[in-house]
Order: sequence, then structure tokens, then C-alpha cells
Amino acid sequence: MNLPIRHENRAAFEHARLLTAHFSKSFYISARMLPRERRWATYALYGFCRYVDNLVDNPRQRSQKELLMEARFIGHELEIAYRSGESEHPILKSFITVARHYNIPVEYPRDLIRGVIMDIQKTRYESFDDLYVFAYRVAGVVGLMMNYVLGYKNEAAFPYAEKLGIAMQLTNILRDIREDKNINRIYLPQDELREFGVSEDDIMQERMTPALHRLMEFQVERAQRLYDEANPGIKLLAPESRFAIYSASKIYNGILHKIEHRDFNPFLGRVFVPQMKKIVILLQGVLRSRMEVIQESLSPPQYTVSSE
Repeated sequence: MNLPIRHENRAAFEHARLLTAHFSKSFYISARMLPRERRWATYALYGFCRYVDNLVDNPRQRSQKELLMEARFIGHELEIAYRSGESEHPILKSFITVARHYNIPVEYPRDLIRGVIMDIQKTRYESFDDLYVFAYRVAGVVGLMMNYVLGYKNEAAFPYAEKLGIAMQLTNILRDIREDKNINRIYLPQDELREFGVSEDDIMQERMTPALHRLMEFQVERAQRLYDEANPGIKLLAPESRFAIYSASKIYNGILHKIEHRDFNPFLGRVFVPQMKKIVILLQGVLRSRMEVIQESLSPPQYTVSSE
């Protein structure tokens, strides 16, 4: 059954496409290469996630109370949309169409909103276990939702998707230490700061001490280990979709390598992978996926793509 993009919701899907194009140019290029139905579903899913994330990432001149009201409102509207199957909210209108078509459980977008509320209320995390809850909610569940859209071989794909989302969120945290401390947020676990002998003042004053170097190296190794553990699961996705996740994983892994090449110093400016390099990585992902399709063509596996 085809994804129902009708006259009455076409503008909402187009809005989600424009959000994707504006906020993630490399992801947009990747999504455009997906089959039509999955492409538009990906725009709707990304648009919803981006909208919710922006409540924190683009707080405007709103107080914490006002941001919480906004996040809770979208949470209430999400529940109504899942129950009724429709919404006139400009970003939920396309998302609920996709969520119902692919049978995406409400627990995943619900957890994403919980993660944003958590981010509004918390500026410190005592342990990695605490941080993991946050990372799962704002990134792990995104990978889980993408599985439904991209297609998967069996349920074994889900733990890998969660792990990849966590790795990407940890990469974001390591990349953005300087920006986050400027808004009084330190995501590195407090108990690990103490263990390595790093004070909050070291971070606030941008002192690259030997202790902070060791802590950063430890965090980069942790994130790299998560990528290494997650990447084998990409083969459990539908072959024609794998290139998008191969590319995303390699691009984010490239950010880790950039941090390492800066001798783990998070205060030298935001690292990034150049756009041309991203395009090369994307093309490599496409080639790798197509080679796997050829290899599997003699005995193609069955992939699950949930729909109404």
C-alpha cells in the first residue's frame, strides 16, 4: 500500500522536505536517493524530529516555563494524532500519516519529546547511565523509527539502530562541548569528570589540561566502540536503503576523527566534515549497497516494511 500523500496533506510533506533541506543538507542529499515512498516518509520523520529538537536548539526569547509548555503541547497533540489518525499541526500532519502507514509505535516519538523536556530541565548528568537515557530519547529512538521507514530483515536490526543513534549523539556532545558550556550545559558525566580529575571550571574556562585530554580520549574511544558495534546491523536493513545509514555513520565517524586530529581539544572551534567529502562518502555508500544487492540477489532475504 502506497504512502498516502494526498492533496490535503501535500503542503505538510513539502514543509517537512524544506526543513530537511535547510537543517541537514547532507542528509537531504542522501534522502533524495531513496525510493520515492521512503524518501517522502524520511522527510516527514526528519521534519518532526527537527521541529522537536529545535524547541531546545532554537529557544528564541522564551523562558524555561514557556519552552516546557511548548514541548508538552506537541506531546499532547501527538497523542491525539495517534488516536485520531490526523492533525492540523503543520509538522504532525505529515508525520502521523507516515507513523500510521509504517506502524511506528507511539512510544518512540513520545520518548523523543520526553528527551527534549529532559534537555530543557537538566544541564548536568551524574553518570553515563543517566546520559544514556537522554541520548536514547533524543537519538536512539530516531534510529528505531527510521528502521520502520527504511525496511528491515528482522527484529535483530533494532538494537543496532539504537546503538548507532547513541554513538551519533555522543559525537554531537563531544563536538559541541564549547557551544554547550556557553549556555551552561555540560553533558560529560559528572562522575567521569571527577574520576579523570577534570573540574567544571576547566571546561568553563577552556583549559585543555592533561586530565581533560585523557577524558576526551576516553569518550572518543567509547563513541568509536559504539559505531563499531552498531555498523554490522546495517546489513539487516533493506538493501536499497542501506547507503543512507552507511553514509550517516561514516560522516559522524569522520567528526570523531577530526576531534582526534585536533589532539582531542574541544575548544578550537566546531569540527565538521566538508560537503564534498560528505558527497564522496554518500557515493561510496551507494556503491557498497549496490554491491551487496548483487551479492544477495541469488537468494534475496525478506524485509519488513510495516504499513496499514
